[in-house]
Amino acid sequence: MGCGRVGAAAATTLEAHGHSVAVIDQDAAAFRRLPATFQGQRVTGVGFDREILRQAGIADAYGFAAVSSGDNSNVLAARVVRETFGIDNVVARIYDPDRAEVYQRLGLATVATVPWAADQVLRAVLPAGATGEYQDASGKLTLVNFDLHPDWVGQDLSAIEQAVGGRVAFVTRFGEAMLPGPQTVYQVGDLVHLMLPTDKMFEAEKTLAASPPSEGGDAA
Repeated sequence: MGCGRVGAAAATTLEAHGHSVAVIDQDAAAFRRLPATFQGQRVTGVGFDREILRQAGIADAYGFAAVSSGDNSNVLAARVVRETFGIDNVVARIYDPDRAEVYQRLGLATVATVPWAADQVLRAVLPAGATGEYQDASGKLTLVNFDLHPDWVGQDLSAIEQAVGGRVAFVTRFGEAMLPGPQTVYQVGDLVHLMLPTDKMFEAEKTLAASPPSEGGDAA
């Protein structure tokens, strides 16, 4: 929902990766931001209207991104999609950082209005997995960000490092990057950026997508 700069960029990227995409905007002229090659559906209307959402194929959707210019509209649309249509992968762009923090704590994924917002949107609506951000010249080390299983919430970042054999470079929390300290724990909505051996990426992804091993338990 929303065919501004972020919405158009996210829709174009999703389609380029083989996904079927529908874009909703109240202003039909906004669709001009989409490239001429865009094959997805264009739906003119209010993005939190249930009938408009049905026209856009919400019943078959994997994810939904509310990235219009209005915080209220984005939150309302995200809640309708999640609560009425049962879509789990929902994200809303929120301009007000205080409100964004509140919604994050209530379990609604939000993205800030920063240059890489479109990238955040893609991570929120696509299947969980690793996204490479940087690789050293030798190709042996890769900086990767992960979506962790909810059971990791409250765990020290050192436990995450030990589980995957990597180092937490930094954490994105409420849209802002922060350097973790010795007592930093993983919180709901955190994006963890790990430096890992490249050949361990997919093993690490599998480990962090599952619940952490219980204390004294066998990780196998």
